[in-house]
Amino acid sequence: MQSTSEPGVEQGASIRQPRFAHAWRALRHRNFQLFVSGQSISLIGTWMTRLATSWLVYRLTHSALLLGVVGFAGQIPTFLLAPFAGVLIERMDRRKLLVWTQALAAVQSLAMAALTLAHRITIHEIVVLSILQGVINAFDMPGRQSFLVQMVESRDDLSNAIAINSSMVNAARLIGPALAGIVIAAVGEGWCFAIDGISYFAVIVSLLMMSVPPRVIRRATVTMVEQLKEGWSYVSTFRPIRTILTLFALLSLMGWPYAVLLPIFAAQVLHGGPHTLGFLTGASGIGALVSALSLAVRKSVRGLTRMIPIAAVVFGVGLILFGLSHWLWLSMLLMLFVGFGMMQGLACSNTIIQTLVPEDKRSRVMSYYTMAFVGMAPFGSLLAGGLAHWIGAPKTVMFTGAACVLGGIWFTLELPAIRKIIKPIYQELGILPVK
Repeated sequence: MQSTSEPGVEQGASIRQPRFAHAWRALRHRNFQLFVSGQSISLIGTWMTRLATSWLVYRLTHSALLLGVVGFAGQIPTFLLAPFAGVLIERMDRRKLLVWTQALAAVQSLAMAALTLAHRITIHEIVVLSILQGVINAFDMPGRQSFLVQMVESRDDLSNAIAINSSMVNAARLIGPALAGIVIAAVGEGWCFAIDGISYFAVIVSLLMMSVPPRVIRRATVTMVEQLKEGWSYVSTFRPIRTILTLFALLSLMGWPYAVLLPIFAAQVLHGGPHTLGFLTGASGIGALVSALSLAVRKSVRGLTRMIPIAAVVFGVGLILFGLSHWLWLSMLLMLFVGFGMMQGLACSNTIIQTLVPEDKRSRVMSYYTMAFVGMAPFGSLLAGGLAHWIGAPKTVMFTGAACVLGGIWFTLELPAIRKIIKPIYQELGILPVK
């Protein structure tokens, strides 16, 4: 961009923005500031609950299979309900929806806390409450993703908002598990659930404080079934989004359920306890945070398509080597690469999809994004749990990591065709120059 210094003033003396000021440009929107302040608190509680649930299930059962079953129970509702949720969200006030989902999530976490602190919790209650959380997530995740557009107002800042949101998630992923490991060792898992339940109120307050222009909600002229068909037709026939979501679904099925097996690595492979589990999860969070920050400093979505297969390969290779490691320091180092690859692929895919999709289909497309992200994971959790029960956790993550590498290679072969389709859209949006 050319300088606009006044005559007689040396160009070097002109007022300059800090070098990386653009990395936080989405925070100039007050609503997004409120969202970040509330969500950053809540996410620490969320990550505490994730680690505490895994450790509680392992402590009660010592079963890799049941770790997979609980993961399946918590995520299968999203697979089943996300497409319907996407249609409903387009007919609703997204902020009100998010207030309700956060309130219900708080009730779920506080119920987990009460049962655990009363020493009444069993695997059956954990499964039922995990299913409830999965139902909530089926509406909350696509609702939150599509609400980003309303919070940042300017589409130019959307990619930066996604990167900042990812940074926030992974900062919490770094703090939450480490804090959970300390709390579990000191007073037990129940207090992690209690902290999480209380933390949801920070998000609710931030949502209520927002000043959001009323969104025009068009009265539906077709049935929900017809809208579902239209959304599926768009996702399945538009090659860039179809290809991204296909790779995304593969990574979710084969790669991401490694987290379900981390308690086994912490206890049986590395001979540690909840602290070790917290270190492994935290190391993955550091890698993911570095990835998100690297995306935040980008000024444009240009070049993100080639990062997706690179991220998949880094993720897969990291898992393969993690399966071979028997030393805590090396396992933590490899978790950095696993977290980096996972988040790079996640955030790049999200940014590209949000840039390409038209507003009238946003909620439905993001529901399929949620379905690919979370909805395939329950099958992956069962697969990982079953394979670990049969061949052991290390061999399982090596096998699933190899599948991620193959997925990255396949996406690379698809890139020329994807770029050809995306180019005119980016030119129309002003992202690429028109030649």
